[in-house]
Amino acid sequence: MSGTLYGVGVGPGDPELMTVKAWRLISTAKVIAYLAAHGSDSTARAIAKPFLPDDAREIAIDMPMRTEREPAQAAYDAGAVEIASHLAKGDDVVMLCEGDPFFYGSFMYVFERLSAQFSCVVVPGVVSPVACAAELGQPLCKRDDVLKVLPATLDAGRLRDELMTCQAAAIIKVGRHFGKVKQVLSALDLITRATAVTKATQAEQSIQPVEDIADDALPYFTTIIVRT
Repeated sequence: MSGTLYGVGVGPGDPELMTVKAWRLISTAKVIAYLAAHGSDSTARAIAKPFLPDDAREIAIDMPMRTEREPAQAAYDAGAVEIASHLAKGDDVVMLCEGDPFFYGSFMYVFERLSAQFSCVVVPGVVSPVACAAELGQPLCKRDDVLKVLPATLDAGRLRDELMTCQAAAIIKVGRHFGKVKQVLSALDLITRATAVTKATQAEQSIQPVEDIADDALPYFTTIIVRT
């Protein structure tokens, strides 16, 4: 019999925010997979580290962090082949994913390559907008509010249009796009209602009003919460 591939959300950063199911699967895993930026850094592994078995086989998928799609697709192809080799032998594989596997998660690209051939189970995780709201002590939305999750990679015009038709927004993947986002917020007179949370729930977490930030770039794992 083939093994099962588990896509496990490990949450935004604090290991204690992982679900009991995620902890159980990780702590008993024989084979663990994760993305490794430039072959070294893995946020998902760092979050799950307290629960990793000492004898688990690790599959680090070398992910080049580039804007072109082709290198990433090649990395997913190679990672899927290695994961499939373990599944075919009957071994379960736990793939770690920061946040939630199906909320802009990298696991979905492995899932689409392997789910037709192998059993796949998705274990949800806490996502960054929810974690940021908790850290801010600020509800994301209430009653009939419309909440939008907006990638900062959208062009300025699209960001502007989307922000004009909601009561709350979580802008994710900020990184090098912060300057553009700040300009859009200023143009809509929303900058005083926007707060940037970097590495939510982690030891390095920082919370800053957007209007106080002079830089044009922020870390990739930054979410801006806006009440429009």
